[in-house]
Amino acid sequence: MLPIEKLEGIERRFHEIEQQLCDPAVIRDPTQLHKLNKERSDIEPVVSTFARYRRLEQSLSEDRAALDDPELRELAEQEILTHQAELDGVAEELRTLLLPRDPNDARNTIVEIRGGTGGEEAALFAADLFRMLGRYAERKGWKIEVLSHSSASAGGFKEIIALVSGKDVYSHLRYEAGVHRVQRVPATEAQGRIHTSTATVAVLPEADEVDVQLDEGELEISIAASGGPGGQGVNTTNSAVQIRHLPSGIIVKCQDERSQHKNKARALKVLRSRLLDLERQKQQDALSAERRGMVGTGERSEKVRTYNFPQNRVTDHRVNLTLHRLESVMDGDLDELVEALRTHRQAELLRQEVN
Repeated sequence: MLPIEKLEGIERRFHEIEQQLCDPAVIRDPTQLHKLNKERSDIEPVVSTFARYRRLEQSLSEDRAALDDPELRELAEQEILTHQAELDGVAEELRTLLLPRDPNDARNTIVEIRGGTGGEEAALFAADLFRMLGRYAERKGWKIEVLSHSSASAGGFKEIIALVSGKDVYSHLRYEAGVHRVQRVPATEAQGRIHTSTATVAVLPEADEVDVQLDEGELEISIAASGGPGGQGVNTTNSAVQIRHLPSGIIVKCQDERSQHKNKARALKVLRSRLLDLERQKQQDALSAERRGMVGTGERSEKVRTYNFPQNRVTDHRVNLTLHRLESVMDGDLDELVEALRTHRQAELLRQEVN
């Protein structure tokens, strides 16, 4: 059963907001105007879907009334079947829309990719994953900014950290967290043997200063000369910044910018997001095992996806989905994978609501 009273309350609130947005006092207050516009945008899909639900209910009522007319009975029976199926579908949409949103879903996101087992091949795979997520971001109209990176000697990345900005970034990228496994013949493999390598992906909602208050007394900040392969294209002045958060032991280093102040700001941005993620993990650990298992645990030790190049196959192990179009996936076409994971998560949330 749908919570009709709740839906009617959301509908009333929507109309209240529309009236408030016409108030000259609200129009002159940018903060209040932004807040109300955001709330209106958040609940508008519920209101419009509820309106569709009511129209279908009215159509069904008219169809049932037409059953008493012998000339219209056959047509009415067909329309009842059609409208009832549509009504059931819209009711399911409403139940999904009413699920509590993760407050982090609309946040920008820090993505950290690191080569895992497999040496140089793992570093190359880390670079492939970064390119894949970068192309996905382009398709979504998001902006991606590299905050820090460490290159491997044969190419690829030992580690790369980037900020992805745009609409609902975390709600899409959250499912990329975990261990990604690749099976392919490395370019350096003379005998054509398939190797298995891994790379880890961490996806952290960007933390604002108000989310994580940092005490300067708990930070150990050190400055050093930036370094790189052969010293080419790298600033050798004292601009690299390393920050150690003493209570947690987390260490962040940024050296990509030539400005010490910019590197410090970037390092603090990454540190805040890691601390916010640490707190979120603690909260998740306090929940039941059932809730932690919605779409995996999110732990970075968990194998989430396998990319098999010889078989042109990508398999997401969390939803047992296999696609035989590896090239397009590596080119950033992740929509089918992401939507399958989002649908699975919503179904689990709905099941928990019922239980």
